[in-house]
Amino acid sequence: MEEADTNVIAEIRVNEKCGGYALLRSAEVKMAKSGKPYLDASLSDVSGEIFAKFWDWPADQTPPPAGSVVKFSGLGNEFNGRIQVKLDMMEPAQEGEYDKTRLLPHAPEDPKKMLAEVLKTAVGIKNRSIRDIVCELLREANEGGRLLTFPAARTLHHAEIGGFLHHITTMLRMANAVCDVYTTLDRDLLCAGVILHDLGKLDEMEQDQTTGLVSGYTTEGRLLGHIAIAAANIALAAERVGASKEAAMTLSHLVLSHHGRVEFGSQVPPRFPEAEVLSKIDELDARIYEMEEALKAVESGGFSERVWALDNRELYKVPDLEEFET
Repeated sequence: MEEADTNVIAEIRVNEKCGGYALLRSAEVKMAKSGKPYLDASLSDVSGEIFAKFWDWPADQTPPPAGSVVKFSGLGNEFNGRIQVKLDMMEPAQEGEYDKTRLLPHAPEDPKKMLAEVLKTAVGIKNRSIRDIVCELLREANEGGRLLTFPAARTLHHAEIGGFLHHITTMLRMANAVCDVYTTLDRDLLCAGVILHDLGKLDEMEQDQTTGLVSGYTTEGRLLGHIAIAAANIALAAERVGASKEAAMTLSHLVLSHHGRVEFGSQVPPRFPEAEVLSKIDELDARIYEMEEALKAVESGGFSERVWALDNRELYKVPDLEEFET
């Protein structure tokens, strides 16, 4: 493929040839109204994600697996106001043909430094029972160094290598800032909730050993979900370390209520201030991440495509307002 034809996802434009290497996020053979099969796919690299269609896909051909790297070419297309790719070629890429750092999203900070920040917070918790539960669960979760690479999600916020630590460290910084303003909050309890609230995801999701991203969900994850898993793990850890029942119950409530509302997945609504703050900073961190991702490829003064995860909103990239000063 000629260098001039190689695009990053964010540079793909309508009616322009495009091609290169991308991570295949999803691929499903579907039937068009004409009765002919086509491939409905999603491609991504570090610059963003884009939907793609391969019309007249051979009915007996299995597409490359989701999570693999593919070589593709096609034409930029527009459908329902969104840029897509009309593919004319897509095949598995060979190891060594592509630069992984251009394809796979990574957390913006050094994972070892982020982990050190989390561990420093954990060992600094004053209450023995809470500290012992948090440290026990962190030790268990980081077996084999898993926390250094584990994403925070399969899609949407912090779906990146090291995304789990990225999400937790950002939330810890917000938690400390909130506690500086609302001094009646129990800083240690809130920080413990931040560290524990998503730990169940390590049992809920499967990490692809080649890409480092989430490839699917475990049976436990599909049947129970990360909130129930984390609450159960807190109870088990409390028994192992001899923690108080009250500490275990309080930490469990932080986890069980962190989605804020029952209709959003929480087992119960937050019933004390630290639980309320945890749910709000979790939502804030997720939304800011998703907004920043959606605006990456948007020019100053322009709008993004509609973002389903953000109430189907178009987002506006505010220009440098100093340029408008007289």
